[in-house]
Amino acid sequence: MTISEANDPVVLVDENDREVGSLGKLEAHRTGRLHRAFSVFVFNEDGEVLLQQRSPRKYHSGGLWTNTCCSHPRPMERIELAAERRLREEMGLQVRVRHQFSFIYRADLGNGMTENEFDHVFFAFHCGDPFPDPMEVADWRWVTMEQLDRELSAHPERFTVWLRSCWSEVMRYRRSEGPLAATG
Repeated sequence: MTISEANDPVVLVDENDREVGSLGKLEAHRTGRLHRAFSVFVFNEDGEVLLQQRSPRKYHSGGLWTNTCCSHPRPMERIELAAERRLREEMGLQVRVRHQFSFIYRADLGNGMTENEFDHVFFAFHCGDPFPDPMEVADWRWVTMEQLDRELSAHPERFTVWLRSCWSEVMRYRRSEGPLAATG
């Protein structure tokens, strides 16, 4: 991460997702302040979910597998637009996202970093391969929900803490809504 990226502001929030200020991204993770984030899960026509392996260059959780895209909105940026922007930047995907649910989690990441996020979870639909930015993404793959569920149980250490925290809820929402329609 560059110095400018470390200083990119994240939106600090309270437990009801009300904005209470902003702080540099690195400082927010060092101090464990609650901040707004999003996690996007992209599904294909076969119901598979697109995973990415985070670049080892990331300042935390590098090399771990995670959902399609995860990041933070900028101050004053609508979270749906932030999710769509980061999908384009990280994975080369131009798709519309749909909000599903939100949750709060807190986890020690090691190296003096703490995740404390009010995480908004989005679903999207895409047919075809992504075109990821190699500075952000080391690898990617499509997997069935059942396969990911088995892998998370057998080897949780290979996955990000936020994916492990929300996967069972993602499965519940995904199964209850039926097939995703192409939305752009």
